[in-house]
Amino acid sequence: MSTQHSVVNHSRATWRDYFELCKPRVVALMLLTSVIGMLLSVPGMVPLDILFWGNVGIALCAGSAAAINHLVDRQIDQKMKRTLNRPIAKGRVEPINAVIFAGAIGVLGMAILLAFVNALTAWLTLASLVGYALIYTMFLKRATPQNIVIGGLAGAAPPLLGWVAVTNSIDGHGLLLVLIIFAWTPPHFWALAVHRKDDYAKADIPMLPVTHGIKYTKIHIVLYTIIMIVVTILPYLTGMFNGLYLLGALVLGAGFLYWSVVMLLDKHPNAPMETFKYSIIYLMALFIVMLLDHYLFPMPLV
Repeated sequence: MSTQHSVVNHSRATWRDYFELCKPRVVALMLLTSVIGMLLSVPGMVPLDILFWGNVGIALCAGSAAAINHLVDRQIDQKMKRTLNRPIAKGRVEPINAVIFAGAIGVLGMAILLAFVNALTAWLTLASLVGYALIYTMFLKRATPQNIVIGGLAGAAPPLLGWVAVTNSIDGHGLLLVLIIFAWTPPHFWALAVHRKDDYAKADIPMLPVTHGIKYTKIHIVLYTIIMIVVTILPYLTGMFNGLYLLGALVLGAGFLYWSVVMLLDKHPNAPMETFKYSIIYLMALFIVMLLDHYLFPMPLV
């Protein structure tokens, strides 16, 4: 009976199910930072072939990592309201088909990066894929409440990947972009974890609100938000950006700090999700401000 149910569900699998496996919203945000990383790496315009093929390759590899995440977490996903309708958890996509799909788009992405971009970008992208899909998803997520802090490095790589796709070298300014996303990830994700604490507890995932409590997590969100704001000032101090960026970073950071303090003080019933939503807007806006500063003020203001 259960086999028949699985077959019936699989027969209804559509391209949308496979598209969902790639976590398109997450990948879209990664691609925004990748594109901007490319544009920031040179004073003028990026070669169009690198802009196109580089982001196609990075997107395919990111989608592959996301599909592996769906596959490995399918039993966890069935226990959580946020994820129980995912294609593999719901039985619309069979695990073996997910393996084939993830392998195919991952190999295709690597081939594109090796053939049309450069080997350094390809290997860094592969390291990011392995870091997220295997080290974070299969080990860290289940092993420690610091999972998102340590594992966040893999998700922070896209702007550096974009930078390296254009320059074929690792630059300190490119690494600063990684550091910003690395510092942004804990307060971003912990806000969601506070909102979904009961789900994570039910799934036996040691997220910080589950292991140390909501109050402790909220304090850490405030502290990490302050760290993040300090980190976002570094590109200005190193001469990477000018006054426009500094103003944008401080204003956007103040907004993030406002919501994290509102969370801590329990002043808003839906503060965790509002903080989570703002964190996404924050990162997008911060990188757009970087781009504006880069092109509007190509020479230092001082």
